[in-house]
Amino acid sequence: MSATTSLTDEQVDELTTEVDNIMRRSDEREVMLKQICELLSSEVSVFDWVGFYLRDEEKERELVLGPYVGEPTEHTRIPFGTGICGQAAETEETFVVQDVSQATNYLSCSVHVQSEIVVPVMKNGRFVAELDIDSHTKNSISEQHQRLCEQICDKVAILF
Repeated sequence: MSATTSLTDEQVDELTTEVDNIMRRSDEREVMLKQICELLSSEVSVFDWVGFYLRDEEKERELVLGPYVGEPTEHTRIPFGTGICGQAAETEETFVVQDVSQATNYLSCSVHVQSEIVVPVMKNGRFVAELDIDSHTKNSISEQHQRLCEQICDKVAILF
């Protein structure tokens, strides 16, 4: 599959199948999450930074950076409610921001980021992690991208 900006339903299905394959090949959570980041980064051209933030088990209302692909970020810890990632953790809802310059609670990771999607990972009704994706292209997050990310988060919930 070649890298693409928009996704067809068939491509979403292919990518979620590949996530299933990744999860069958390893039993280490960090390895699987990193490989999922690599898959999304390589197969969806508008995904420029892909990573997981995990709920800190000791500081219940704080996120800690997990596996990711992309430029390093200074945001290795994010309190619930702070930034788009913190808002997603607080509300347990998916956030799609098509133009981060218009978001009042945006934490800038890079001057290049234009759009962002953050999808919570829920296990047994409890927030455990989230998938965070930044794009260098404004208005780049499609409904298919959101569906793909939400399906992936549903799948990885078993890892927590």
